[in-house]
Amino acid sequence: MAAEQAVVKKSSSISNVWFIPILALLLGAYMVLHSWMTEGPEIEIAFKTAEGLEQGKTKIKYRNVDMGVVDSVRLNEQFDGVIATAKLDRQAEALLREDTRFWVVTASVSVDRITGLDTLLSGAYIQLAPGTGQDGWRHFEALEQAPLTDTDADGLRLHLTSREATSITTGDAVLYHGFKVGRVESVEFDANARVVDYVIFIDAPYHKLVNTSVRFWDASGISISAGADGFQVEIGSLDTVFLGGVAFGTPPGIAPGDPVDHNAEFRLYESFEEIQKNPYKFGTYYVVSFTQSVKGLQPGAPVEYRGIPIGRVERLMLRDTLRLQQADNSEGTGAAIPVLIYLEPARLEMPDRQSSVDSFARGIETGVSNGMRASLESGSIITGAKFVNIDYYADAEPAQIDTFLDYPTIPTIETGLGQIQYKVETILDKVNNLPLEDTVTAANSALASLDDTLASLDHILENESTRDLTRQLQETLSELQTALGGLSPGSGIYQSLDASLLQLNRTLDNIESLTGTLAKKPNAVVFPTTIPADPEPEARP
Repeated sequence: MAAEQAVVKKSSSISNVWFIPILALLLGAYMVLHSWMTEGPEIEIAFKTAEGLEQGKTKIKYRNVDMGVVDSVRLNEQFDGVIATAKLDRQAEALLREDTRFWVVTASVSVDRITGLDTLLSGAYIQLAPGTGQDGWRHFEALEQAPLTDTDADGLRLHLTSREATSITTGDAVLYHGFKVGRVESVEFDANARVVDYVIFIDAPYHKLVNTSVRFWDASGISISAGADGFQVEIGSLDTVFLGGVAFGTPPGIAPGDPVDHNAEFRLYESFEEIQKNPYKFGTYYVVSFTQSVKGLQPGAPVEYRGIPIGRVERLMLRDTLRLQQADNSEGTGAAIPVLIYLEPARLEMPDRQSSVDSFARGIETGVSNGMRASLESGSIITGAKFVNIDYYADAEPAQIDTFLDYPTIPTIETGLGQIQYKVETILDKVNNLPLEDTVTAANSALASLDDTLASLDHILENESTRDLTRQLQETLSELQTALGGLSPGSGIYQSLDASLLQLNRTLDNIESLTGTLAKKPNAVVFPTTIPADPEPEARP
């Protein structure tokens, strides 16, 4: 019996045994590919401390949606902080920009709100606030405190600067007519500029109230002022009385300005009273120099134009003058003292904008050529305070605008007491220039001659012959007086002379009558002047 031989056949199909491994491989590849496609970015966040951070537990949220979790927490290389590494979902990649902010959210209680109460049960978490800057960033620095304004809040963010520290702190209210319209987000001191920078946010729609004409001031506590009309008390909202706050508004008499952009900068005034003293934003500087005494002229003194305040005195530029004199070796020459003044065109009812400043400068340039000058005037005889006055003078010498340390200058003129003093000094100079010594010498010579003449006269009067002449003159006058006494109206000579004169007058009248008759009838001496009438014959009886 022949043995059977086994026949080996090659199978062309895959064994079912490999199905499961292949399926597992494909499933693993899908999971890897899906994980790669859905895996979000890995980021690092720097914190001051690891308070509230737990590895594998602390979540990162945006709008209360989980966006990732903290994988690890480690110290930084300088050991002065910690770095948290976190894995985010892929959809969070679009939120990671240059100005994206992170901070730890915990339970917090403040005067105006309570936040983070849910963390008492769920634990602290990291809040993400997307930015608008350049994308693709993976390293961030966390905020120490939660921002007071939501990232996507509608409104206006501004910067207020002040050279003096105030009681305003982060979280204080921003008020408009006593109504809360925003908040102070941060307070920082800029050591380079030496100013305090306050970042505030004004909520919509109140941000439309802000324009270039508004002013911001410290409304903390209670403001009390006294004036001619009594005491004035200004109080903000109740929280500003105890905690502080910022108020803003348009000063009286100022027209509304133009809208402002985000992060615009404004000055923070100490009080509303200070705004009333300095209500205008735009102005320009000038320098006026005086050769007379500037005693009584202090910084803050008014600058007036014909009695209208148009600015103030900033400072006396003594240090700058000394530096320039040292540079050109002109010390000890009695140079004029320059005074820096600040002029505000809006005080002349011009719009409070830069274009008004330019127009104002052109007007001053034209005015100087027409006799505009600055003078130093006395504001009070009692206190001795002085101020700067600007006016036109017809007899002013020609001048033009110059520059002093890049500041334009306004020519000056002495008026008032200074001008009187100048005229007195001029008169005294003329008197000093007169030849008084020669005049006094000539006067002394004339007086000496007069003394000699009087001495000669006294000698003549004391002479014996002069005394006899005087006595004879007196006797002659006495005899003349006696003779004239005989011609008085009561004397006989006077009466006889009066009768003779009367008779003489009658004779002269007769002669005058005869002369007139002979003139008319020369034959009147021979013939009678009157012809008698013819006789009438008598009738016979």
